[in-house]
Amino acid sequence: MAELHVELVAADRQVWSGEASLVVARTSSGDIGVMPGHQPLLGVLESGPVTIRTTGESGDGTVVAAVHGGFISFADNKLSLLAEIAELSDEIDVQRAERALERAKSEADAAAERRADVRLRAVAGVH
Repeated sequence: MAELHVELVAADRQVWSGEASLVVARTSSGDIGVMPGHQPLLGVLESGPVTIRTTGESGDGTVVAAVHGGFISFADNKLSLLAEIAELSDEIDVQRAERALERAKSEADAAAERRADVRLRAVAGVH
């Protein structure tokens, strides 16, 4: 099976690194799926869940992260996701995200509402 090497990095840490067969992310041009052999690309990441179909030593599975802004770059079967903020779904406190969503709605804070919604969608595995 063909693989691509993926690096998901936030401004403050390396979030995830490994081999994958498919990565789906939201860009300013819309959702994009990257598989091994994809044409080189450079794009702007929008807030949204990133889904990584893992392979290799980590086994076949799925990693989902909530990503808020940044860049995506692919060349030579190496995919880099350079995010302003990124959280793996298993790091997200669901109750805290739900409270943040309700608070953002009551304060009419669209940006905070979007961040909380993305976190909850990442936990649910919804793209």
